[in-house]
Amino acid sequence: QVQLVESGGGSVQAGGSLRLSCAASGRTFSGNVVAWFRLAPGKEREFVATISWRGDSTTYTDSVKGRFTISRDNAKNTVYLQMNSLKPEDTAVYYCAARRSGWVALATDEDSYVYWGQGTQVTVSS
Repeated sequence: QVQLVESGGGSVQAGGSLRLSCAASGRTFSGNVVAWFRLAPGKEREFVATISWRGDSTTYTDSVKGRFTISRDNAKNTVYLQMNSLKPEDTAVYYCAARRSGWVALATDEDSYVYWGQGTQVTVSS
């Protein structure tokens, strides 16, 4: 069992930056594909970014390409989401999620992820 804990959320003005962290406990998740999703008010939860277990492959949703960067430090059992040039439409609760160990394909659908954190709020004001 992998427990995930997000941190780093907060309130910023448009154009600002935040770095979210997703720390794993219970056991290492160095062998797991990890993703970030977000849930905005009145919308369905959507995929944001995902990273391979080695950290050598990433995928992003179009709306964050060039602004967000997902990375991981397996020695620290942590995945990061660096968010730059934030926009009000980025306001949401951000969740990290992990696939089962050994499922190495990157995935953008929620159903592919079995471990979820509790979420961290990001608010971007104009």
